[in-house]
Amino acid sequence: MSTKQINSFIDAFSQTSLLCIGDMMMDVFVYGKSSRLSPEAPVPVMVQERETRMLGGAGNVVTNLCKLGCRTMFAGVVGDDADGRLLAEYMQELGADASLLHFVAGYSTAVKTRFCSGAHHLLRVDRETRLHLPGELVEDILEQVEQRLSSTDLVLLSDYGKGLFDERLTPALITLCNKYGVRVIVDPKRSDYTIYKGATLVKPNLKEFSEATGKQFDPATPGFFGEAVDAGRKLCKRFGISNLLVTLSEHGMIFIPAADQETPFIIPTEALEVFDVSGAGDTSLAALGAALAAGARMDQAIRIANKASGIVVGKFGTASVTPEELKAELPGSTSSRILTPEQAQKLVHTLREQGKCIGFTNGCFDLLHPGHLQSFALARQACDVLFVGLNSDASVRRLKGPTRPINTEQSRAALLCGLKHVDYVVIFDDDTALPLIERLRPDVIAKEGYPLDRWPEGRAVIAYGGRALELPRLEGFSTTSIIGKLS
Repeated sequence: MSTKQINSFIDAFSQTSLLCIGDMMMDVFVYGKSSRLSPEAPVPVMVQERETRMLGGAGNVVTNLCKLGCRTMFAGVVGDDADGRLLAEYMQELGADASLLHFVAGYSTAVKTRFCSGAHHLLRVDRETRLHLPGELVEDILEQVEQRLSSTDLVLLSDYGKGLFDERLTPALITLCNKYGVRVIVDPKRSDYTIYKGATLVKPNLKEFSEATGKQFDPATPGFFGEAVDAGRKLCKRFGISNLLVTLSEHGMIFIPAADQETPFIIPTEALEVFDVSGAGDTSLAALGAALAAGARMDQAIRIANKASGIVVGKFGTASVTPEELKAELPGSTSSRILTPEQAQKLVHTLREQGKCIGFTNGCFDLLHPGHLQSFALARQACDVLFVGLNSDASVRRLKGPTRPINTEQSRAALLCGLKHVDYVVIFDDDTALPLIERLRPDVIAKEGYPLDRWPEGRAVIAYGGRALELPRLEGFSTTSIIGKLS
């Protein structure tokens, strides 16, 4: 599948309409610092610094669908309580249609609270009660879903085992989808797949797949592929499921069609670094559904979903993926890593929520030389994500004279994106990077050849509590000297 094909599917996400049905919950992240053990017990003491709340469970699927640009509807149940109302507000803020969300008196909205120190989870506390659906609520949900199926491209069932998907609602939902010719993908929780009969695809993780088949599988052992395909096809035929997609964590995904004449396949993970697997299954479910709804074949959609989950496991906490991030990871793609100051500011906010350390350097970078490469490498060592501020053509002319730059801003930005130590390039038009620094407020700024007394950008970062790194200069290299040798 070519980069052009993938881009066309990603661009078509905004034309798709998906309905997610599932177990909604609140995800709470409590962040702080832990540097000592409690004198009362051998447990860490964490000093709380901040707390964030977001959509969890099936709500994370909704978040991912909205971030991918899909028109998104949600059907589910929450408690008639403050957390339930807040979840509804979050969905509306995302742009999702939450009119199918039911508030049930006497039922408490599920809440998962994670305590995090730096990039480490110390503890998770779950507050939940089992949902028992009244018969009239089952009928209401089915009636409302049916009213929307004629304008729905695909349905996702996100089963977190909290009680919504029982023996009454689930088969009836799949039957309705089949009646209207709408494909339905299930992210399962239970090991008995009887209620998923008729689903287009069921997407268990490796643990769930092992439980459903009654066999233990290890992707690292010889013979795994054949054994998994054999067990998966038997599972499909036993329960009347068209396809299985088993997510294998760091080992990628394996696709198992029920039909013997169709070819199963396994694809490796796209992740370069597994930072946090929270919500990765939700991301792959959303991306798979979005790609299928956008017209991708099953194999193409699976590869897009695999790429999306590979991105999200490199983030901290329950995370999502945007079309721009997907495009940025495609072979030969650089344009999505070249940002405006406004785009960079939004991205920095997201990265900071994930616990990332933001680094920054800047310059004209008209003709790249070994001194630049050394500086980028040293700067990247000091942070998780490196933003490079790049003077625009107009800015370079004001600073260097009418004969500069030699290369246009887009050419210079594309070259910078090709360097492994540069994550994002931000083109700015001011004479200095100070306004951009005020927007981004990086944790670390790094630059070679400038002591602090002649480096106002460095002093600005120190002033709000960041770090300024004075990098050593690699002597004998400069853009001016290179131009002089050519003239």
